[in-house]
Amino acid sequence: MAVEVVYRSSRDLERLFMDKAEADRHDKMLELAELLSEVLQRAVPSLTEQQVEEAGIYMAKNRDVFAKAFKSQPDALAELLSAPAPAAAPIESAEPVEPAKPSKAKAAK
Repeated sequence: MAVEVVYRSSRDLERLFMDKAEADRHDKMLELAELLSEVLQRAVPSLTEQQVEEAGIYMAKNRDVFAKAFKSQPDALAELLSAPAPAAAPIESAEPVEPAKPSKAKAAK
């Protein structure tokens, strides 16, 4: 009998990861997205909750590009402008990572 270890995101319970570090990165991204959403909602109250959430997630996923832009490299945003626009899909609809194929168990002696 093979045993597989999977990790579940504490902020996105539907999503499973094969690597703890990847699950931690996903949690941190969602935490940042949540904080960004709160800031955006306060700054622009006319935005809907869905718009704020999508913008927060987009910014969190592309935080490295935004960080470069905020550090006096505004041309870094050109990278996002040249990329195809992502399909608007809520984070809950993200498909879980498929578990790796189980390794063959060693025969008992």
